[in-house]
Amino acid sequence: MAEIIDFPLEHAHHLAKLYGEPMVQMPTDLYIPPDALEVVLEAFEGPLDLLLYLIRKANLDILDVPMAPLTAQYLEYVEAMRSRNLELAAEYLLMAAMLLEIKSRMLLPRPVKAGSEEAGDPRAELVRRLLEYEQMKLAAAG
Repeated sequence: MAEIIDFPLEHAHHLAKLYGEPMVQMPTDLYIPPDALEVVLEAFEGPLDLLLYLIRKANLDILDVPMAPLTAQYLEYVEAMRSRNLELAAEYLLMAAMLLEIKSRMLLPRPVKAGSEEAGDPRAELVRRLLEYEQMKLAAAG
């Protein structure tokens, strides 16, 4: 189980919002780089790393994440980060691609294969990839 840190409500506007409400508790098992991409969407405002974490932990439904504004914000971020930290921008490209793939798989009907009840949940692949990303990020930070 993830450990949670409480933040005073007056500092919540600096952190993140989930469905319009300030997040006053943040997970301690999540590293957010100082140059993290900050996204502003209807259902979420905050670092992309936290958005992915919340989707993985089922605190945020991926179907509530509009991909067009997320992509536009990512492209602006890449342009700004081009000369400063292209490696981090590339990592976010991978995460954005994963979100697009997972959301498209969730929206499209899944064929039922003979001999199986139903195809697996595409979010499981996102969780696996996010765990790999977090391990690489922690190794790079440490």
